[in-house]
Amino acid sequence: MLTLTLRNLERDGLVSRTAYAEVPPRVEYDLPPTGRSLMPPALGLAGWAIEHITEIETSRAAHGDRAG
Repeated sequence: MLTLTLRNLERDGLVSRTAYAEVPPRVEYDLPPTGRSLMPPALGLAGWAIEHITEIETSRAAHGDRAG
């Protein structure tokens, strides 16, 4: 699943991938400018989640969701 997600992000131009012909194989990922432009909204969403974690957990518990 992770490989598929990374391939899709690469296809969309949100990450760049560099593969090295080594043993063991090595691959590095980087954020090009388009991927870096997502950092502020992603951090904003994370901040919102932290701010509202109590309400989120209360709602999950009310709906019987024990995952987490």
